[in-house]
Amino acid sequence: MDSTRMHERRLEHFSSGPPHNTAKKGDFAPLVLMPGDPLRAKYIAETRLKNVRQVTGVRNMLGFTGTWEGVDVSVMSSGMGAPSMGIYSYELFAFYGVEKIVRIGTCGGMTPDIDVGDLVIAMTASTDSNYAHQYGLNGSFSPCADYGLLEKAVEAARSRGTKYWVGGIFSSDVFSLYSALDDAEGWKKWAAMGCAATDMECFALYCNAAYLKKKALTLLTCSDSNTSRREMTPLERQTSLNAMFDVALDLA
Repeated sequence: MDSTRMHERRLEHFSSGPPHNTAKKGDFAPLVLMPGDPLRAKYIAETRLKNVRQVTGVRNMLGFTGTWEGVDVSVMSSGMGAPSMGIYSYELFAFYGVEKIVRIGTCGGMTPDIDVGDLVIAMTASTDSNYAHQYGLNGSFSPCADYGLLEKAVEAARSRGTKYWVGGIFSSDVFSLYSALDDAEGWKKWAAMGCAATDMECFALYCNAAYLKKKALTLLTCSDSNTSRREMTPLERQTSLNAMFDVALDLA
């Protein structure tokens, strides 16, 4: 069965709506900003958008829609890891007519070029995940960001005087500090290949966008550095990401 027919069958199966989102058709704007943390989604909606309304909250994955400078914008949490991002971004793209998703999250820096607080704009994501296995490809798939979104993000960061870095990152299935192998040097192998930062969701988002012919971009704020050993506090992770939010909203 080809991918188009498979997608059509999924839509037919869930004709009454997807199982992880109670929003109605039309509740989401064409652009969705997607942090991992539900409270971060709530913070952005309440502090940046006007005329805000909550449109979904299944399993506390909060979603909101409002306006930014007169343009409709939505923000919804993705949860942590490729499976969670995969579910929520797929449903937004496939069931709600969302055209663009911009992941806004935190990352770990893996080279001295990226310090705590810097903005990382991900062109592509390498991974140790098996997420792309579902496509039955005879090889390794390397998903990438939408160039139009990436170009606008670079322009926005430059005009705002925000320190940024653009390139490839590494999306891991395992939070590095909890690795069962405790391979303290493993990240250096990815860094040596040019992956300057690590997250857990970018690869799945870019795969979904490619499969469904949509647009995606990942913006990350470095919250901790493997090289300097500096890190943000939990409170800073909630409130000190404003430069990234500004750049993301410039894409509306």
